[in-house]
Amino acid sequence: MLKVQNLHKHFGGVKAVKDCSFEVKPHLITALIGPNGAGKSTVFNLISGILKPESGKIIFNNIDITNLSVERISNLGISRLFQQSRLFNNLTVKENLLLALDNEDTKFWKNLAGLNPITQEKETKIKKMLKLVAMESFENNLARDLSYGQKRLIELGRTILNPHILLMLDEPVAGVNPKLRENIAKILVGFKDEGKTILLIEHDMSFTLKIADIVIVMDEGRVIAEGKPEEIKNNPQVL
Repeated sequence: MLKVQNLHKHFGGVKAVKDCSFEVKPHLITALIGPNGAGKSTVFNLISGILKPESGKIIFNNIDITNLSVERISNLGISRLFQQSRLFNNLTVKENLLLALDNEDTKFWKNLAGLNPITQEKETKIKKMLKLVAMESFENNLARDLSYGQKRLIELGRTILNPHILLMLDEPVAGVNPKLRENIAKILVGFKDEGKTILLIEHDMSFTLKIADIVIVMDEGRVIAEGKPEEIKNNPQVL
C-alpha cells in the first residue's frame, strides 16, 4: 500500500532522514518506533506532504506522491493524527467532527460559515464516532474545555472520520491515562479487524508491541530493524 524508498531529508547540517526505506502492507497495524530524534515524525511529515525530501520516493497505492501537495495526498486517502493538538478550540466537539466529514476547501468554509446543511447521515456518523470513543456526553462542549486525553480521543475520531485508506497516527496515546490507552488500543485493533490499515508512531512500548503486527525501528534517520513484535523484542541491535 505504502512504499518509502531511499528517503533523505536534511535540516541544514542535520541529517534527519538518511536512506530510509520501508513498506506498509494493507490491513495491518505497522508501528514506527525509535528514540527521540530518530526521524520518525520527519518521515510522517514527508509522507503527508508537509516536507519534501532531497531525494527518494514515496509510493501510495501505486501513485508517486513524493512531491504532491498536502491536500492532494489527503484526498488520495491518507488521514493523519498529529502529535500536537489540532482541534478548533472555539468550536464544539460536534462541530470539530463535522469538519472531517466535509473537508474539501469549499465545504470546509461553508461549514465554518454555517452554510453546509447537517444531514441525518452526518448526524448518524457523528453519534457513532462519539459512542466509539466514549464521548457522547461531550457533543456540545467546546474543545477548549476538554482535558488533554479527551482532546486526543476527539482528534482520533476526527482522523477516522476523514475519508481515508491509510490512517497515520503520531503518538495517539501520549499523555493519555491508562484507561484511555486501553480504549484506544481496542479501537485500533477493531479497525484493523475491519480491514483498515494503520501506521503509527508511539513511544509506549507495552501499548505498541501489544497491538502492532509489524514493527519498524528507526535510529539516526534510517531503519535498523523490522519484524514482528516478538522478533523486535529480542533483537540485540534494538535492545
